[in-house]
Amino acid sequence: MERIGKWLRLVNDVVWGPYMLAFLLGTGVYLMIRMRFLPLRNLGYALKCVVGLDGGQPGKRSGTRGAAGKKTGRGKAPRGDVSPFSSLMTELAATIGTGNIVGVATAMVLGGPGALVWMVLSALLGLSTKFAESMLSVTYRTYNEQGKVSGGPMYTLARALPDRRLGKRLGALFAVFAVLASFGMGNMTQANSISASLEAAFGIPPACTGLAVSSLTILAVLGGISTIGKVTQVLVPAMAVFYVLGAGLVIWKNLGNLPEGAAMIWKMAFSREAVAGGIGGNLVASMSQAMRWGVSRGVFSNEAGLGAAGISAAAADTDDPVRQGYISMTGVFLDTAVICTVTGLMLAASGVLGAKDASGELLTGTALTIAAFSTAFGAYGAGIVSIGISLFAFATIIGWAYQGEKAFEYLAKKPGCCLAYRFLYGFFCFIGAVCTLEIVWDFSDIMNALMAVPNLLGVLLLSKTACDGIRKYETLRKGL
Repeated sequence: MERIGKWLRLVNDVVWGPYMLAFLLGTGVYLMIRMRFLPLRNLGYALKCVVGLDGGQPGKRSGTRGAAGKKTGRGKAPRGDVSPFSSLMTELAATIGTGNIVGVATAMVLGGPGALVWMVLSALLGLSTKFAESMLSVTYRTYNEQGKVSGGPMYTLARALPDRRLGKRLGALFAVFAVLASFGMGNMTQANSISASLEAAFGIPPACTGLAVSSLTILAVLGGISTIGKVTQVLVPAMAVFYVLGAGLVIWKNLGNLPEGAAMIWKMAFSREAVAGGIGGNLVASMSQAMRWGVSRGVFSNEAGLGAAGISAAAADTDDPVRQGYISMTGVFLDTAVICTVTGLMLAASGVLGAKDASGELLTGTALTIAAFSTAFGAYGAGIVSIGISLFAFATIIGWAYQGEKAFEYLAKKPGCCLAYRFLYGFFCFIGAVCTLEIVWDFSDIMNALMAVPNLLGVLLLSKTACDGIRKYETLRKGL
């Protein structure tokens, strides 16, 4: 097992090396330029779309429809099963998870405080990537045998690429990696985080936590996207507000340290080799380390470029792919530019970066976040972080259940098989809660990278459709 772990760590370092980072960031830069920076310029408009304050749907008024105007065998363009807002909440449920708490803390220790800057920069570039993959997923979605809408990068690749044989192969590869990622990143690692945090804070045995998480997961996912959407549209806003308020109070408590902490973050993001010093302790990191950990942890958190969010976007009940693309891309902003930034500023201002435990090891991950919360909440800090991790991780579990199920459905070709997937998915929550999962974390990172490859290839090959769509929409929007 130790040998497998070393091999996975080696593969993880390779797939998340400079080539993958360049692929992700390069795709974002390329799309942003071709889209004339509209995703960034229209971020405010996109946020209005989320809550229905955009003042109209230009695409609908002009007569554009989903599936690029194409009709299915049922004689009409596919429409989804949940509201655009519920679709976004399902996306956010899958992305707002332990990466926003544990991932930020890990990145700022291994990559230095400057990793936070690269997380945010990659997220801003990821707006264009998330827009494109979501818009294309809505455009090329279809109906399954049960009359339910099905979409995502696997369908986009299979239906839209001129070379259908290549498209089907790339779609199948994406679906395989997505299913594996759903059991790793979306399931077992999250359940393990819940059980570990509850055991540390409240002494709850992992087996009890595993049984509870497994049961709640099965109840939440048995009804499919309709039930998941109802759960996430309540759970996601509630947990986000709970966590941001708690972290905000920590920042307020340590407000005097905030300027120094922010300056340290900015300085270490672009220094060839820098020591944090001051409230950052003796952390040492280079710009390359900050970029590597910032971008990889940022992608782990917001999933821009991975393609999984396109599966949830395709479930939206809308006939306007561009508008849904705008709605979907706000998930990147809310996940990373808001929640991860709040976490990073909290860690910097609290003065816990560079702190060590009793054995002399640097605090990182959950332990570092607990230390930060303890500066404001004392002994209650561990409990607050534990509750936050549990809510975030459970939301990720049920959000990924739908994304993994749709990928599984694509491979199985029979929607009826999805019921077995839902029960199996719930069972794996129990396994994740009671087992040690260092290997699964590396495995999950690898699946993330492998998912991104066919998805980004598809986005680049179909970039003309996405870029023409957003530019036409902007012309129509200005004419409202």
